[in-house]
Amino acid sequence: MHISELDTPAILIDLDKMEHNLRSVADYAREHNLRLRPHTKTHKIPALARRQIELGAVGFTVAKVSEAEVMIEAAPEDLLVAYPVIGEQKLARLMRVARKTRVTVALDSQVAAEMLSAAASRSGLTIHVLAEFDVGLGRVGVQPGHEIVELARAIDALPGLRLDGVAFYPGHIKALDEEGFQALDRLSATVEQVVEDFDHAGLCLEIVSGGSTPTLFHSHRVKGMNEIRPGTYIFYDRNCVACGACQLEDCAASILVTVVSTARQNGMMIDGGSKTFFSDRLVTGEDAYFGHLIEAPGARFFRMNEEHGYVDLAAAARRFAIGDRVRVIPNHICVAMNLHEQVYGVRGEEVVETWRVAARGKLQ
Repeated sequence: MHISELDTPAILIDLDKMEHNLRSVADYAREHNLRLRPHTKTHKIPALARRQIELGAVGFTVAKVSEAEVMIEAAPEDLLVAYPVIGEQKLARLMRVARKTRVTVALDSQVAAEMLSAAASRSGLTIHVLAEFDVGLGRVGVQPGHEIVELARAIDALPGLRLDGVAFYPGHIKALDEEGFQALDRLSATVEQVVEDFDHAGLCLEIVSGGSTPTLFHSHRVKGMNEIRPGTYIFYDRNCVACGACQLEDCAASILVTVVSTARQNGMMIDGGSKTFFSDRLVTGEDAYFGHLIEAPGARFFRMNEEHGYVDLAAAARRFAIGDRVRVIPNHICVAMNLHEQVYGVRGEEVVETWRVAARGKLQ
């Protein structure tokens, strides 16, 4: 099928770019002896998760039990739920997943650990656990030092659980400019101290899990970390470009849209709004636009309603007619994927694969 035969809006995945992204990160992880346990929040597709496994990933990371239930289709040897699992219904479902593959949970409280322990004990299972500490984002995680050591001790004493190590997420480090590299150095010092504290306490520390896509290719600078969990790297997006994690030409995902109106002078409307792209701005705050038009780099995608995208063409080098199609690299591909039922893998102008976004909408 030719791309022109697709209805719009539609997410296109450039397979050559995606495969290059997957290989480059797999090679980097091997070169630096880092376990690669990628987050599936970006693609949400078991077939793509399987490709990551084939390139050397040790397992997957998910945020929800419902995502784990979907990703079991890719036959991973290990699934990390990087989110405290709270509630009897979720825990019961997690135990069913754990009967099919090894399950690890990252958590940050003794309460969550005790709930998990009770569920595991009732099921006659062992669940692996990473104690989570905060490195600056201020989202989840206890403080490094005494708090993380005491949490780990509590986990280690509970039946049905096996302490594997620690987890953290440096989501506060966006751009790797001078300030970003200073933050990376502070992160390294913090992680190194946690490793030393665990050693002194005699606690298991097989896994020190962290990383993100913005810091991805500098992960080897974080002393003591031996596992990375990037997600967006499979496709990248405009946020990744703004953070310096990739170049625009590395972005494998774009959204194909149709020009539906040219009634506004120096402007056009496209058939994709917030239901297609989501409304995230750039994380760096550099501009207020919602995407990059590949066919018109000077265009400004400045406003959205649910079904309408407003594009200013005053600074663009070309004009468009009703019915023309353009491709837009979104600011945040992870949330855009969650809005689409299926996406299309392309080589050149040909559609060669179609995937259902199996983990979209898996909130519970």
